[in-house]
Amino acid sequence: MDKRREQGQATRDHLVTVAARLFAAQGYDGTSIEAILEEAQVSRGSLYHHFGTKQALFEAVLDSVETRVTREMMGAVRDATDAVDALRRGCLAWVSLAGDPVVQRIVLIDAPAVLSWQRWREIEEQYGLGLLKGGMLLAAREGRLQPELVDVFAHMVLATMNELALVIVESADQDEAQRQAELAVNEFISRLFIT
Repeated sequence: MDKRREQGQATRDHLVTVAARLFAAQGYDGTSIEAILEEAQVSRGSLYHHFGTKQALFEAVLDSVETRVTREMMGAVRDATDAVDALRRGCLAWVSLAGDPVVQRIVLIDAPAVLSWQRWREIEEQYGLGLLKGGMLLAAREGRLQPELVDVFAHMVLATMNELALVIVESADQDEAQRQAELAVNEFISRLFIT
């Protein structure tokens, strides 16, 4: 039974990997189930055993990308000197990740349209907001933020960072937009907290 479970998980993971590559390259609407089946070399029954719909597969892909983003952001804050430095490093990591075509297409462009803005926001809150709240709580413990502002500041910073990411996505010169966003993040974080 464990062997079958392992094979099932391997098939599921393979489908998510293949679908992520295709969704990132062609977008959700431009990627057919047939293209996923052909690229993954699995049967339609196998795909629908793991994912009831194309949208369910997309949500699994989004979850895998969000997990990678979280891992990379946690790595970026590992050597932070304090909570505010960690928040700055995490926000800068997000701005950098906004230049990644997979993150752009799956997280920022397609997810709100495919899953609905409300569902996308719930997922973003599960990942990004949780990280921000943790950082804000640490900043409050360090006396850099009034504790009653932790939640609202976390929402405010999440909205700001997502908007900056969209500015990068929409820019004709993404490198320059990213450079400007990094400058803005540094200034924003410097002004946001009590010194």
